[in-house]
Amino acid sequence: MEYIVYVSTADTLLTELELVDLLNVARDKNEKYGVTGMLLYCEGTFMQVIEGEADSVNLIYSFIEQDTRHKNIIKLATGKIDQRNFPDWTMGFASINSETLQDIEGYLSSPLSAATGDEHITVNMLKTFADSNKLYISF
Repeated sequence: MEYIVYVSTADTLLTELELVDLLNVARDKNEKYGVTGMLLYCEGTFMQVIEGEADSVNLIYSFIEQDTRHKNIIKLATGKIDQRNFPDWTMGFASINSETLQDIEGYLSSPLSAATGDEHITVNMLKTFADSNKLYISF
């Protein structure tokens, strides 16, 4: 199996409805191609990890590169893994800003908080992004 981690910038700030639509489409495609991962979004910045069989990951990444809702796509890491870091998530997701964080119910303290360095690079990158943006992860 393989993984890709990337960051990108939203072309415009997305509304909650636009984010839900993006998430639903991503989850459907990921399920169809057997890809799992996590997408984080904070005030116009995306960070995502996708993982699965090489052909499927590369196909999903090509869809991501063609998506006009974001730009400045930078591939941060890619490689092989023996097992999935997000086996049960067709796409875990978090979107929040630090000002509204405490007003939103249904968000739990992040299981990705405090990178320890013991986890796979994909998990450490997401932890760092979540911590630096004060994100909480929804399930």
